Amino acid sequence: MLASPTAGVVRRPAPAKQEPPPLFSFGVIADVQYADIPDGRSFLGVPRYYRHSLSVLRRAVKSWNNNNPAAAAAGVRFCVNFGDIVDGTCPRDRSLPAVRAVAREFEAFRGGPAYHMLGNHCLYNLPRADLVSELRMPSPPGVAYYHFSPYPGYRFVVLDAYDFSAVGRPRDHPVAAAARAFLEARNPNADKNSPAGLQGTDRRFVMFNGGVGGAQLRWLDGVLRGAARRQEKAVVCSHLPVHPRAASHTGLMWNYEEVMAVVRRHGDCVVACLAGHDHKGGYAVDDRGVHHRTLEAALECPPGTDAFGRVDVYPNRLSLVGSDRMASTEMLLNTCSSELAAA
Repeated sequence: MLASPTAGVVRRPAPAKQEPPPLFSFGVIADVQYADIPDGRSFLGVPRYYRHSLSVLRRAVKSWNNNNPAAAAAGVRFCVNFGDIVDGTCPRDRSLPAVRAVAREFEAFRGGPAYHMLGNHCLYNLPRADLVSELRMPSPPGVAYYHFSPYPGYRFVVLDAYDFSAVGRPRDHPVAAAARAFLEARNPNADKNSPAGLQGTDRRFVMFNGGVGGAQLRWLDGVLRGAARRQEKAVVCSHLPVHPRAASHTGLMWNYEEVMAVVRRHGDCVVACLAGHDHKGGYAVDDRGVHHRTLEAALECPPGTDAFGRVDVYPNRLSLVGSDRMASTEMLLNTCSSELAAA
């Protein structure tokens, strides 16, 4: 019997098709809340590691700088800090040095600019104008919101979630006074940081939250209208989440419904809304296919653990590659929640 011509030949599977690199990548981190003080706990008793959070940021920057060489052509082009750069328990006279210590860590990032936004803890001990200057926000004069395009066809919008708020301004400032009256009408507790007795999404009416004012809403509408006209994909970044299924109700923006109404007005332009503030993190896809990802906090990482990420941007998805306590998340574009549930 003649031997088969293929006898003894080991068949090897065809090599898998290599996925093209992302168009670009960007780093993300939220709620560093650094302070040079001993560890403590939140009002709910959750441990907080004030000094260690700076180490988390340092490792995040190192990771972004050493991004996958295979994607070096795209690389991590920029990073976004989702607010609360310093903790409110930091002594007032040490708050500015704490902000500068964190800013120095961001300056070690070699890929491009670091973009910042205001959080409630930022505003407890430092004036808004000083923070905008120290963090080099590229915002118009007198405001803390802005937008930028890091890559053709993409628009990033950074909101000031404390534009209308009871924190960050002198008590007699008209906005602060109006915000206190707003809270008085919605939160009957003597301690306005307490949601006790409030139900459902009404639990958001606490002093450590805030909202987007009318002028900023009109500005957002104009930015998204321009992005839609240019057929750009937009990513909206805010310290406060704007979707009830992506965060605790206690952590939502006061007027999240108004912000989402603007987002909905511009069809398929907005692909994702990214946020911080709610330290446990969260994720939801709304009925228009917009992905809402709330990022886990660096502050609550015990020594030896991390919470930061890198988002790889592809034509059809955003891929959050999380580190340790920050969960990785695949965000397929133009996919509504019902389609995801059926998949």
